[in-house]
Amino acid sequence: MSLLLAFDDEAALAQRLAQAIGRQHAFVDRHHFPDGETRLRLPASLPAHVVLLRGLQQPNDKLTELMLAAAGARELGARRLTLVSPYLAYMRQDTAFTPGEVVSQRHVGRALAAWFDDVVTVDPHLHRVATMDEVVPGRRAVALTAAPLLGAWVAQRLPDALLLGPDQESLQWVRAAAAAHGLDHAVCSKKRRADRAVEVELPNGVDLRGRAVVLLDDVASTGSTLVEAARGALARGAATVDVAVTHALLVGDALEQLRAAGVREVWSTDSVPHPSNVVSIAPLVAQALSSIAPGT
Repeated sequence: MSLLLAFDDEAALAQRLAQAIGRQHAFVDRHHFPDGETRLRLPASLPAHVVLLRGLQQPNDKLTELMLAAAGARELGARRLTLVSPYLAYMRQDTAFTPGEVVSQRHVGRALAAWFDDVVTVDPHLHRVATMDEVVPGRRAVALTAAPLLGAWVAQRLPDALLLGPDQESLQWVRAAAAAHGLDHAVCSKKRRADRAVEVELPNGVDLRGRAVVLLDDVASTGSTLVEAARGALARGAATVDVAVTHALLVGDALEQLRAAGVREVWSTDSVPHPSNVVSIAPLVAQALSSIAPGT
């Protein structure tokens, strides 16, 4: 028997996932002290297998909580710990671009390997690393993709939509979403000048006139790339532009910027809690858990 353990700020996904795997769930109780430290309280007795749900958006405080929760769970009876982290932070920094840079992916991955026996995530932002097994050495690590789920959502509402990736890195998700549902797809090219300054060039030879365009990507953070792609698509004659992403971080005024650029709707999965959530990853994660730990 296993237990799903979660934090209260991810209660909605925890309830959906617990129902999908047919297991009870409980929450980690947190108390924040005035000096910034946090006290965690877990159930007093834990089963042999614990699935810990924790997305790592705004990761710095959460990584400390994750370390403490994992250590506490071991002390309270858990012999196997499976982390479900729908959004996994620090994945883009997979090499040192300038001398002295810390390769955060490497060290976060090693920390997760020390704390957990299995790691499940969704659409991690990997570049030069091919698999999650390389990120979390010596452990079972599974990367799922929500792209077909987003493709199904789009196909139901806009069966003639063109899925447009805002940059070359998005090709893997756009292609998977399009192939699953027979949608047209293409990708843009991008040059990043700074965190919020990008140039997006739309693909040549793709006629957008009168088309319903859906920009699809793994993550929307500042929204800058999507804003430029939306402006370009509308300038090329697109009838409408919507956005579909797995992880809706949408920091600051990103959502307002997308609206101002002409984006009609923003759709996301519930990997990160956000008002734009329309598709649940719970069945996807439940299927992965059943193969990792039969009986979960």
